[in-house]
Amino acid sequence: MKIVGATKDHWSQVSGQAGQARDWLVFDCPPGAPLPEPQRVALTKEQLPHHFQDTAPHPLHGVEIMIAASAGDGYIRHMEKWGAQVVLTGETAPLIALQKIIAGEALADTRFDLTTTLCKLRDLFSRH
Repeated sequence: MKIVGATKDHWSQVSGQAGQARDWLVFDCPPGAPLPEPQRVALTKEQLPHHFQDTAPHPLHGVEIMIAASAGDGYIRHMEKWGAQVVLTGETAPLIALQKIIAGEALADTRFDLTTTLCKLRDLFSRH
């Protein structure tokens, strides 16, 4: 199972605004195996989901679960088209969020984020 986390601060914290996140930790988790070291993926501006046109392969294609602190409805719909489930959390440590997901534990509730409200407004006019 391929799980990614949107991050900020040099891959150390779960990032809000998943559609604008440049830095992602990619975990390729074989069933029953210990957690592998993550691959660090830095997206270009053109690869950010808010800008990506789906006309070429993308570094996050094939991901099954995406972890972030916030995401708009348009982003969530876009990722569903990619076959990915977006999981939102208030957990700030990417590795802890991943461990909780794999263990089937509840994640911390998301924190209020004004930019998410603005994204929801923007999503009313989104192409996704």
